[in-house]
This record gives sequence, C-alpha cells and structure tokens, in this order.
Amino acid sequence: MTFDSPDVIKKFYADKSLTYPFLMDEDAKHVNAYGIRNESFTEGQPGYGVPHPGILYINKDGIVVLKLAEPGFKARPSFEELFVAVERISKGGEAH
Repeated sequence: MTFDSPDVIKKFYADKSLTYPFLMDEDAKHVNAYGIRNESFTEGQPGYGVPHPGILYINKDGIVVLKLAEPGFKARPSFEELFVAVERISKGGEAH
C-alpha cells in the first residue's frame, strides 16, 4: 500500500512492468488507522505520512491479527518469520 499520487503509482507500475494491484492510501488514512506512521517526519516534510515498513495480516473479518514491522526501511521481516507467525495464528495461537 502506498500513499503516493496516482501519477507516481502509474509511472512506477509502467517502469517495473507490475501485474499485481497496488492499494492507494489517500491522505495516509490507513497508515494512521493501523498506527504504523513513521513519526520521524512532520507535516510539510516529504516523508510525512510514510509508514514503518512491514506487513499487516488482516483476517476475513477485517481485524489486524498480525503486525510485523522493523524500524527503518532496510530491515524487513523475513519470509520465515512471516510464515511461522501466520501458521501460529491459523492454529489459534498468537504470533509472538
């Protein structure tokens, strides 16, 4: 999900030849609702509204049941971490 403008998204799509949908988070509404806004940027700065990088797992009822995030943009949760956490949740446990 990105809060970039439709023009930026279209250009990125074309440049990367993507075939999957992007979700646009107009005015960072979802970033704020999920509590993942990077507070390092203030209104008026180019990074204002940027979320902490990570992954949200939202169940069929629209409830966030897992939030994996790392400070900064270089470190990301590994696939193995994600797989284990989702597997635990699917068996009725907690992600840890």
